[in-house]
Amino acid sequence: QVHLVESGGGLVQAGGSLRLSCSASESSVRTYAMAWFRQTPGAEREFVAGIDWSGNKLNYGDSVKGRFTISREDAWNTVYLQMNSLKPEDTALYYCNAGSSGPAPGMFWGQGTQVTVSS
Repeated sequence: QVHLVESGGGLVQAGGSLRLSCSASESSVRTYAMAWFRQTPGAEREFVAGIDWSGNKLNYGDSVKGRFTISREDAWNTVYLQMNSLKPEDTALYYCNAGSSGPAPGMFWGQGTQVTVSS
């Protein structure tokens, strides 16, 4: 069983940046492909970014290509999502997911961290 905890969300103005972190106490997370998803009220869950177990193969949703970057640091059992040039439509609850690099999710989810982008 993998337990994931997201952090780094908050309120930011349009054009700003945030860096989200997803950490696990279990070192076994280093063997999993990882992904970020997001969801807003009244909308379906959306794939954001994914990374394979080695950190060498990256995958992004069309809406964030060129603006977001996913990476992983195995020494700290952590996956990051660097979010630049944020737009109001990026406002969502962001979830970390283990077991897939997307777009279909793996079976392990964190509780989520809220990102709000103001105009």
